[in-house]
Amino acid sequence: MSRILPGLAALALCAQASAAVAQQTDLTIALQLEPPHLDPTSAAAGAIDSVLYANVFEGLTRFTETGEIVPGLAESWDISEDGTAYTFHLREGVTFHDGTAMDAEDVKFSLDRARGEDSQNAQKALFEGIASVEVVDPQTVRVTLGAPDGSFLFNMAWGDAVIVAPESIGEIKQHPVGTGPFAFDRWMTGDRIELDRYADYWGEAPALSDVTFRFISDPTAAYAAMMAQDIDAFAGFPAPENLPMFEADARFKVIVGSTEGETILAMNNKEGPLSEKLVREAIAHAIDRQAIIDGAMFGLGTPIGTHFAPHNPDYVDLTDLSPHDPEKAKTLLADAGYPDGFTTTLKLPPPSYARRGGEIIAAQLREVGIDTEITNLEWAQWLEEVFRGKDFGLTIVSHTEPMDIGIYARPDYYFQYDNPELQELMATLSKTTDPAQRSELLKQAQTTIAEDYVNGYLFQLAFPTVADARLEGLWENQPTQATDLTGVHWTE
Repeated sequence: MSRILPGLAALALCAQASAAVAQQTDLTIALQLEPPHLDPTSAAAGAIDSVLYANVFEGLTRFTETGEIVPGLAESWDISEDGTAYTFHLREGVTFHDGTAMDAEDVKFSLDRARGEDSQNAQKALFEGIASVEVVDPQTVRVTLGAPDGSFLFNMAWGDAVIVAPESIGEIKQHPVGTGPFAFDRWMTGDRIELDRYADYWGEAPALSDVTFRFISDPTAAYAAMMAQDIDAFAGFPAPENLPMFEADARFKVIVGSTEGETILAMNNKEGPLSEKLVREAIAHAIDRQAIIDGAMFGLGTPIGTHFAPHNPDYVDLTDLSPHDPEKAKTLLADAGYPDGFTTTLKLPPPSYARRGGEIIAAQLREVGIDTEITNLEWAQWLEEVFRGKDFGLTIVSHTEPMDIGIYARPDYYFQYDNPELQELMATLSKTTDPAQRSELLKQAQTTIAEDYVNGYLFQLAFPTVADARLEGLWENQPTQATDLTGVHWTE
């Protein structure tokens, strides 16, 4: 008997170990960018939503992986006949992570804060059409618009429109308190953010109990961490040249999806030579999109000729307005009064598409006589210096917000494009609910900004994710910048 027992014990231990693996409920997932802070309602940094959207914070409506708008904290709503009043019916039993109830007063506070005179919301324009927010009863809130807005439910799904508790605002940037399935635990700056499953979540409990977001900015370090399985997944893997190696390794799966990320060479339309359309047009012809996609993204990316996603049914392919033509670029510069070119700044944020793409674009511009002074900025610096301070000539950034062509109707936006005709067109779009009419207006808007050469339109950002082969439920596509873990689970 003594010879048999060790064998039985070993079998028992193996069974226990297998059960332990099968029951794994923790996840470590890496992202390239660390958020500058943790309040999605007061910053333009998509890195905040990448961690918190749908996980910690929720809005009245929300995006699914396909981009569909579905109920969030509002389980249903009624719309008045004239399209100006939305009556939202809130879900019962919703609490914030501090245990307090979420009700109509919190919705009113959140929307009034977002549209207030002193609002720091990076997408304040989403709320400008709201005339009033009225608490009907604790579970009902009525939002009245100044005019019909066919995008209103879409706008309410943005990360900038999540519902926050008044009492949490003082510490929200360091300690976010939401209503989502995961509660914030701690933030080790420069390394990780940890979340825990919220036991009193109003909806279906997630399969994951503990989530760690690791921040790894260097592509080489990202490859090493994934290959060593120090992390379980990397969303938005920053080294596309390494993807074939993961595809050939049975331990991993590679998921390549699309994003809402229009990657652009943004131009300051009020900065020196860049204020002239001929100069901007020259830059657009100096750019070789495919060379940037091949050199910086190893072929991952779809060329674009305007600020609109190619997978959208209303997309217009306008790449023929700005083909790579260095000789035409030189002629346009001469016509604009710059036969010998000029020098401007090129300020680059951390993502690989910007740092790698920036070197290629600088070389392409140099060929037509435009020299660039390259400065690499950390994300917080870029937001302060470029986005808010407008202190730049050129920059490269991917705009990952969904359906964001409306930014071109905002003269104070960082690239400072001021076209009253486009502003009127976009105001008409906001008031239009007929799908066919909206489609036509969107096509006009795309054409206008392409013909004005507001920015250099590069490519639609792909979204590669590398993950443990046993992981299921990760989003393939990015209809908004999010790492939604509500449906993620381990399999065997």
